[in-house]
Amino acid sequence: MKSVEEELKEFGPTRIGPGVPPPMDEARARAWCQQLAEGHYENFSVLSALVPDRMRGDFAAVYAFCRWADDLGDEAGTPGEERLRLLAWWRGELEACFDGKPRHPVMVALRPTIESRRLTITPFDDLIRAFEQDQVKDRYATWDELTEYCTRSADPVGRLVLAIFGLATSERFELSDRVCTGLQMVNHVQDVRRDLLDRNRIYLPTEFTSSIPDFEARLRRTAELGHACDHTFLEEYRTAVRPMVERCWTLMDEGRGLLPTLTDESYPVIRLFIEGGERILQWIEAWNLETCIHRPKLGRTERGLLVMRAWWGAKAPGWMRRQGPTRGVPRLEVPGGRNAQ
Repeated sequence: MKSVEEELKEFGPTRIGPGVPPPMDEARARAWCQQLAEGHYENFSVLSALVPDRMRGDFAAVYAFCRWADDLGDEAGTPGEERLRLLAWWRGELEACFDGKPRHPVMVALRPTIESRRLTITPFDDLIRAFEQDQVKDRYATWDELTEYCTRSADPVGRLVLAIFGLATSERFELSDRVCTGLQMVNHVQDVRRDLLDRNRIYLPTEFTSSIPDFEARLRRTAELGHACDHTFLEEYRTAVRPMVERCWTLMDEGRGLLPTLTDESYPVIRLFIEGGERILQWIEAWNLETCIHRPKLGRTERGLLVMRAWWGAKAPGWMRRQGPTRGVPRLEVPGGRNAQ
């Protein structure tokens, strides 16, 4: 897999822009995006076996757009002005795509999806604005302030997924926003250590940490050491994380109201995202909320079993589709088989 810098040398602003013909035709660009989607680790693959064949190119193109925007905001160049310039270039490529003149391979792949699924530019632009915000803001005072950030960094993704499935309604968008904000918050809790050490960002709101003496310095020291910096920090850290975890559970439970409104085709795909987030929450709790020293993640077998559950759940009657997991030690009910811890 190529690094971000290598990708930029081949398909960055020095090679892609006005007056430059696209380096790939639509078929090659769609295949390239699918390869990109299959080659990156996420809590769950965007192109799981649950995605219908006729939509895999659409999902891959949307994922590739998000992946490039994320990499430009987190990995390319230096933080601040350079990344803001790259994100501005990416917005220009997006606008050219919506004008019917795509140039970048991602945009060449995305254009037929925009046309066939009748997508608007707003969710894509919102995602870019979230990554721009990351360049100028790396601490948050309140849960509400962080939630407002999620309206750009997470909620647009769920709305795009619903639009691809032809399920874009205001009622579904509202429930999807609960899910996506919940998933983003779970990710913030999961990645506390990495966000601080790699990007100097803290997504734990100050309202949850202000009572902890010298919190940021002690958090950094603990993250660097890989164990508690003193005999009281971990318990204090848990008091900061616990309200976020509780609110994440609430968001995911509210978002489960989306599931009974879905089609048989879309249900397993979206259920997998929901249960993936809930599963990470279970592991965060199983690790006693100590994400400052350990990043919970799902193993290959565990992910496979959740895919199986989502597929099996699509065969259940509608009234059963909202049921959520039991909190506690993570375990899986394997359809037609034994339980797995």
